[in-house]
Amino acid sequence: MRIVYFGTPFDAVPPLKALIAAGHDIALVVTQPDRRRGRRGNELVASPVKQAALELGLEIATPEKSREIVEQVAALEAELGVVVAFGQLLPPALLAATRSGFVNLHFSLLPRWRGAAPVERAMLAGDAETGVAVMEMEAGLDTGGIFAEVRVPILETMTAGTLRSELVRVGTELLVAEIDAVPGAMPVPQVGEPTYAHKLTVEEFRIDPALSAAALSCIVRAANPKPGAWAMIDGKRIKVLAAHVGDAAVDLGGTDDEGASGQVGAPSNIGTVTSDGALICGSGVLMLDEVQPDGKKAMACASWLAGVRGEVVLDA
Repeated sequence: MRIVYFGTPFDAVPPLKALIAAGHDIALVVTQPDRRRGRRGNELVASPVKQAALELGLEIATPEKSREIVEQVAALEAELGVVVAFGQLLPPALLAATRSGFVNLHFSLLPRWRGAAPVERAMLAGDAETGVAVMEMEAGLDTGGIFAEVRVPILETMTAGTLRSELVRVGTELLVAEIDAVPGAMPVPQVGEPTYAHKLTVEEFRIDPALSAAALSCIVRAANPKPGAWAMIDGKRIKVLAAHVGDAAVDLGGTDDEGASGQVGAPSNIGTVTSDGALICGSGVLMLDEVQPDGKKAMACASWLAGVRGEVVLDA
């Protein structure tokens, strides 16, 4: 099948390569323009999809706005457009520029988590499962019908990075298996109350010890590999790269406002990190496994605590 492929990050590279391996003709690869990277922002870097397309010898377009390439895409007379994490909305004129329209490989079980960050939002919400969907693209944000989907459990051992890798693997297989059936097929309309996966902010990954240990575990996992969950201690930032909910109670000998001593989560204890790496939370304890102090490399929490003098308490 003659295809126009839209994608930008590394997650979009395996589906591109798989479509080629399955014998499809990629007439054009459309990706975001080169962006400035590096400490001083003076180095132009191509997207992972562009780099892969160059290695594969494919024709490439890098429009600032997708509407700029409507005529170019229409002239290719492609059967189908495929979108995987492209990063721009496509206007109706572009969606109509191939004979059978466009499909999107989306990393959630629609209509839950439409939008920019479905993997992280599912994990932040504590969802037990998510999935991948091959969906028809419309002018709205992830509103099109579903051609096929696969459900994927969210394990407690997963980070956003490992979950995303699994979704890319499953989604690539699904896309290759279903794409030949898309032309002429009727997708199934989405059913249920939509939720939206808004763009992530660094601030929402700050560790608030007043939350439960279970909620903070989700935050740490969703922030890995980026932007990283973080806290402030004595005015300095420290990232928490890995953590898990503690099984045992921790007795700090503290006293809350009602005089009850030694209670995990008592007001006098919340925000304290014990000598064995247990962060006292509003409910339960979060065991800190791996941290990265500001300006230093990632290290085991035990190694960090060995070099810290005095009590460790998160800044308010």
